Amino acid sequence: MDAKEDLDVKIGLEVHCHLTSLKTKLFCRCPADYYNKEPNTNICPVCMGLPGSLPVLNEQAVKHALAIALALGSRVSQKMVFYRKNYFYPDLPKNFQISQYDKVGGLPLATGGQIRLKDKVVRIRRIQLEEDPAKIVYEGSISTSPYALVDYNRSGVALVEIVTEPDLTTPKQARQFLQKLRAILEHLGVCNCDLEAALRCDANISVRGGYRVEIKNIGSFKDVEKALSFEVTRQKMLGAKRGMETRHWDDVRGVTISLRVKEEEQDYRYFPEADLPPYIITEDLIAETLAAMPELPDARRDRFIKQYNLPHQAAEILTSHKSLADLFEKSIEKYRSPLRIANWLISDILGYLNRKDLDPSTLKIAPEDIAALARAVDEGLINEQTGRNLLLKAATTGKRIEQKIFAEVSKIGDEATIKALVDRVFKENEKAVKDALKNEKAINYLIGLVMKASGGKTDPHITRSVIVAKLKQLS
Repeated sequence: MDAKEDLDVKIGLEVHCHLTSLKTKLFCRCPADYYNKEPNTNICPVCMGLPGSLPVLNEQAVKHALAIALALGSRVSQKMVFYRKNYFYPDLPKNFQISQYDKVGGLPLATGGQIRLKDKVVRIRRIQLEEDPAKIVYEGSISTSPYALVDYNRSGVALVEIVTEPDLTTPKQARQFLQKLRAILEHLGVCNCDLEAALRCDANISVRGGYRVEIKNIGSFKDVEKALSFEVTRQKMLGAKRGMETRHWDDVRGVTISLRVKEEEQDYRYFPEADLPPYIITEDLIAETLAAMPELPDARRDRFIKQYNLPHQAAEILTSHKSLADLFEKSIEKYRSPLRIANWLISDILGYLNRKDLDPSTLKIAPEDIAALARAVDEGLINEQTGRNLLLKAATTGKRIEQKIFAEVSKIGDEATIKALVDRVFKENEKAVKDALKNEKAINYLIGLVMKASGGKTDPHITRSVIVAKLKQLS
């Protein structure tokens, strides 16, 4: 599907964001960093839900979640209440998830807010803080695996759920929303979105007022767009149908498959978590969080336009990736050539990353190298294409651009060598020399002849200086 609105389609997203910058889980002292650890070793009685264990709220998690809410312009609750969401599943050891609820007196962290896309305003319904379940591992796909393995290392990790209104009407808009949200989270510094499962998404979709399908735990933004595109086509072919259904995206086959009839809210039997008192969100805490708020993508884009005179689209692309925007600013601190460096990062570097399906945060290129290349092009030491080639080579290899590489492609800067070339050109082109003695503009032709004789390697500034000096001797 293209970006043209399909008013028959309604899409809402439930985005789950790990607060990866925390040291511990949401309700216990287990490390929040569960990556690359032996299965079922990062656990304790609290996150395993053993009898007699009691949760204790990680207040730093509240501050990070509050920063997300304020960045999205949400209305922060004066207090938030935790609820038990009851259901049985292998990834939930205590048979309930400590979450939040926005009905029957329940108070999530925040409600409202929005994210602005190019052609759409997407409203936020609620933002809530909850614990993550464990990770279920399948051999192959969920539909073909003969068994399931459960790793509880992730159980209890702090998770912020961001739920949108069904304002999206195309799969492409859904992907754009997630990209914009990711940029905000990256600039806030609360989530390393490159980590596996650090940013996950459930997508809810209905077509022509029919039944609502929830597609669970889609792994990437590209897959969100693919899964929704498939589901739009499937539901349109299926026709109107009542009820709700949960489906899984099989990225190998490129189809959604049915998991279960979706539960109604009453099936979860929400009730307040008696072991956690309501948390009061004070005005002082909100003021403290606002004071510590970093520059967000939209503000950074506007500053790039004003401060560096970048086109709007270039500034938009740069600030949609924090690591790319950081690389841009660090590079122009070394050498101020903002338009050239921005163009290189967007067309060459980002193009390379997109072809390889890599994230800008994986780049190992040094800003000093980018600055040195831009300076070399501006000073005529290398041409534009050579600069781009060296930049791409540095990006693909991850190695520093050594000085000897510059020497291989740079212009000849030795004055004695250039004088010898100029003498030869003067001897072989007497008419051109006479023209240059009468008309200063003809000097450029002589410079061109010297450049040609050197294979394009003579420094143009030194070459001009030598030619002018020699012409003065002859005049």
